Amino acid sequence: MEEARSLCSYIETRGGSCSSLISMDEQAGVRLVQAQDIPQGTECILVLGGDGTLIRAARDTVECAVPLIGINMGTLGYLCELEIENIYDALDLLLHDEYMLEERMLLRGFKQPTAENGEHRVLRALNDIVIHRTGALSLVSLTVYVNGQYLHTFQGDGIILSTPTGSTGYNMSAGGPIVDPKAQLLLLTPINSHTLTQRSIVIDPQDEIVVTLESRRPQRDEIVEVSFDGDHGCWLSVGESIQVCRAQESTKIIKCSKVSFLEILRKKMQTLC
Repeated sequence: MEEARSLCSYIETRGGSCSSLISMDEQAGVRLVQAQDIPQGTECILVLGGDGTLIRAARDTVECAVPLIGINMGTLGYLCELEIENIYDALDLLLHDEYMLEERMLLRGFKQPTAENGEHRVLRALNDIVIHRTGALSLVSLTVYVNGQYLHTFQGDGIILSTPTGSTGYNMSAGGPIVDPKAQLLLLTPINSHTLTQRSIVIDPQDEIVVTLESRRPQRDEIVEVSFDGDHGCWLSVGESIQVCRAQESTKIIKCSKVSFLEILRKKMQTLC
């Protein structure tokens, strides 16, 4: 990408060192960037793309514990700190260690093992973990337990479990609240709930949530998909459960400007008007 080459050249002319990696879909024949691909001694990851690119980069490189900064290449987003027109001023600040760090919580989730399936693959999400129906236009029944205590059985299209960072994503589209991304909490938002009284629920970030797919018909052939930041994670059949809690790791996001989340939110709302 021409922009990446220009950024690397700019950094190197000012005494820094830089390398570039391209992250594309595996179907295109290019392996996605992982933590092990980040060179030792890296102090910052510049992510060129949009909010979705930054979210996936944060999730996929969290194990190397390197802070990230997003460079927006698309429409106005909530996460990307920089635009192309102000990137070089920001690079000067970075090279002189003039920036702030924000800690963003992550979620971790895994499909609970059963007698037939001993799978225990743990996945992480910066934005959200979504349990949702697929295929036929029919409701699904999802029972939620918090710390082992029964909360409710939701009837609808699914459930969103969102971090504060993800509150402006699918959670917002489903009617959930917008939360400052630096907050420490977890949001549970029903998707198209089959009732007029369902609302989002704010949960303590230390709580453990288990969601179980229940049967709604004799065939017991319902199935739901569990997505992590929009990417496929696993399938749940009737009786199977997904366990979700706060991840031990966190994502560090670099802030070079003093533009607040509220100001970004205000600009976004004006753009949508």
